[in-house]
Amino acid sequence: MAHHHVEVAVQGPWSLATSRAFWEGFTPSALPEREGEALRSTFLVEREWRRASVSVTQRGATAVLSLSGEGDLDLAAAQVCRFLALDVDGRGWPAVGTRDPVIAAAQAELPGLRPCGFYSPYEAAAWSVLSQRVRVSQAAALKASLVRDGVFPAPEVLRGLDLDLPGRKPEYLRAVAEAALDGLLDAVTLRAMKPAAAVLAVQQIKGLGPFAAELVVLRGANAPDAVPHNESRLADEVRERYGRPLAEVSEAWRPYRTWASVHLRVLRERRIGGVMASAGA
Repeated sequence: MAHHHVEVAVQGPWSLATSRAFWEGFTPSALPEREGEALRSTFLVEREWRRASVSVTQRGATAVLSLSGEGDLDLAAAQVCRFLALDVDGRGWPAVGTRDPVIAAAQAELPGLRPCGFYSPYEAAAWSVLSQRVRVSQAAALKASLVRDGVFPAPEVLRGLDLDLPGRKPEYLRAVAEAALDGLLDAVTLRAMKPAAAVLAVQQIKGLGPFAAELVVLRGANAPDAVPHNESRLADEVRERYGRPLAEVSEAWRPYRTWASVHLRVLRERRIGGVMASAGA
């Protein structure tokens, strides 16, 4: 097994502790709670679909990644930076709070938060299928039943499983696996597209509608600047706090509209309870 050490200069505010606490409460892809300051996780590296493990620590503005695995660990490191949003230049994020006092309050309550949660668009797509028409707790149990040795099955493995799941979930999961193998759920490709175009592309996959496609792009590929148009709880929060529609309010959040949306959803769930389970969270 190979080992790799990478130091990443993070641009803009970032707190590993805040981000880790957020991820540990993110039911669809919750990070196991562990002792110590490091964020530790095991995941499948996109394209190769081999296991890799990472320990992430913070030293000032530097993220220190210690990786191990049998595949391309440079590819794994890039994926870690993507799912922790360390690859985004966040130096302009404080200015969003200057323009919008609601976001300023959210930034103060969640210092250094960067959205994280799904390892890949593939896993986000699989979650969207598992969570259709069932409670979040049921979907989490379904996902847990598929996990082997701490990781979700690789697309080729998932495609070949005899899935005892309700409704059309087996059919749709196989479609997700096929799409991942065909490169249609590749994070680098989706991030290179305009978010609206990426969402439309993902909707071509059987079983993935607009809500699911937004989840894949915004939280799977972790695109930093997009507005979830199908997230009712976010729309409700904006209406309550601003008295204006989301599309109008969110213009002041560019180029961090996803980040602002996540902050507002976190505050809403803290206030009224619920689960961070959807595209806007």
